[in-house]
Amino acid sequence: MRGVAIGRKNWIHLGSREAGPKVAAILSVVETCRRLGIAAREYLAAVLPGLSDVSIHRVAALTPAAWLATRQ
Repeated sequence: MRGVAIGRKNWIHLGSREAGPKVAAILSVVETCRRLGIAAREYLAAVLPGLSDVSIHRVAALTPAAWLATRQ
């Protein structure tokens, strides 16, 4: 998260008001992957392509921790 803290000042005026929560969500996923030892690129490449076809009831199964559990 240090990289996020350093970049925060640089990103404060980037985009629109709606950009802040979106960036926070993306960085949260990336940081979770880092803490779990998952390559964020690998996780996102596996989850994002089929995301539009997933029922809202199955979204919890796509979190980094749940995704990692299915791979082990």
